[in-house]
Amino acid sequence: MSFPLLTVTAALPAVGAIATAAVPAARRTVAKWLALLVSLATLALAVTVLVRFDPGGDRYQLTESHSWIADFGVRYELGVDGIAVALIALTALLIPFIILAGWHDADPLETGNSRWRPTQGFFALILAVEAMVIISFEATDVFLFYIFFEAMLIPLYFLIGGFGDRAHEHGEKTAATQRSYAAVKFLLYNLAGGLIMLAAVIGLYVVAGNFSLTEIAEARANGSLDMATSTERWLFLGFFFAFAVKAPLFPLHTWLPNAMGESTAPVAVLITAVVDKVGTFAMLRFCLQLFPEASKWATPVILVLAVISIIYGALLAVGQRDIKRLIAYASISHFGFIVMGIFAMTSQGQSGATLYMVNHGISTAVLMLIAGFLISRRGSRLIADFGGVQKVAPVLAGTFLIGGLATLSLPGLAPFVSEFLVLVGTFTRYPVIGIIATLGIVLAALYTLVLYQRTMTGPVKAEVTGMPDLRVRELVVVAPLVALLIFLGVFPKPVTDIVNPAVKQTMSDVHKTDPQPEVEAAK
Repeated sequence: MSFPLLTVTAALPAVGAIATAAVPAARRTVAKWLALLVSLATLALAVTVLVRFDPGGDRYQLTESHSWIADFGVRYELGVDGIAVALIALTALLIPFIILAGWHDADPLETGNSRWRPTQGFFALILAVEAMVIISFEATDVFLFYIFFEAMLIPLYFLIGGFGDRAHEHGEKTAATQRSYAAVKFLLYNLAGGLIMLAAVIGLYVVAGNFSLTEIAEARANGSLDMATSTERWLFLGFFFAFAVKAPLFPLHTWLPNAMGESTAPVAVLITAVVDKVGTFAMLRFCLQLFPEASKWATPVILVLAVISIIYGALLAVGQRDIKRLIAYASISHFGFIVMGIFAMTSQGQSGATLYMVNHGISTAVLMLIAGFLISRRGSRLIADFGGVQKVAPVLAGTFLIGGLATLSLPGLAPFVSEFLVLVGTFTRYPVIGIIATLGIVLAALYTLVLYQRTMTGPVKAEVTGMPDLRVRELVVVAPLVALLIFLGVFPKPVTDIVNPAVKQTMSDVHKTDPQPEVEAAK
């Protein structure tokens, strides 16, 4: 039997989470280093998966299949295509930086009465989320995917509610109330989506007789599984609803600004750069592959919702007073681009959407983590409480600017390539949608540059005077991500070579080909 690389890649952070949680509270430094080492080891395994994956080979590689609940046709089935490999690599790459950035976020607190926050619990929960996200990208059994799709809500609930941001203008009591509200709202929204998906998963089993993605898709393709049109559409809607909540897509997005605003910056990155990608990934893997005709049927409405997300998220970002909520609404706008690229049903759009998932994860991590460093120095999230930071902390301001420019998709930085591909891919099939979506670029420039101007330029505010620049640990977090933004901005080929074959197979699933350009014949 070959080495179960995919299982080990997901199991290592799970075992690491248990080991980290078992560290005595008084040895919190040991818990931190253990979590960091486990995350680095997981990154090494993810790189191994990346190296062993052959983009020109079978669709699903490194596969594992074992009987699990035989009476109900549930199997432990894993396999990765190019899209999954890219997102596993992104997840494993970001977790060590998230841990380093949150190095002191769960240290003992002094709030009148001295109390402890369980440092080991904070890092154990991060590793638990990593394990569940990775196995969600690997699962090719629908029921197995569903279990971890839902299970990751539990550690995230405690990360938001128990280890949330304490920078609140109205004091700790209000901050605690807001954290609890954000955690409950996050849980209720995602549980509602998950319950609807569960009904659809059961319906799929009734129709297909098993939960294997590959077997059901093959049966759909060769005609041995005949699914009624109405049945396919209802099942598609059940799956898509859950993924749209996770993504998040308008109008199911309202939990995200609360969750990101009340979380610490590293947890906010974990939510939007890692966990939310499971939703958009699942649209490609499950919605399009299992329900191709229903996906095409729903495309016009989904594209309209995606465009609304792009414009609506950007407009609300412009009006925000809170730095973290601004970044949250910007992310809603970016996820609109990703969903639009997926359902444009063109190879450029879907390649761009997949590349956007990777690039958005990196750019959002840079911007949010630096915002977290800035907020921790000032003790406030309000934009109005900053000013002139570039004069006292030029390195912090410079890296913040790079993260902001990446967010507005400046040419030369990674998100530009992916956003360009999404817009080109959409315009070739839906020109009106593509034209309207370009307004999101203008609005992104507005909210990003205004944010930088109000926080980093102008007179130095008294509260900002003496603010320290980035420390060594913070530079170790930021510098590699900035370098990656620049590298993928000028040379995205390593990622596109991996994802393009999987995108072509997805296009084949929905029986779509790229529109041919209308060029006047030469005379």
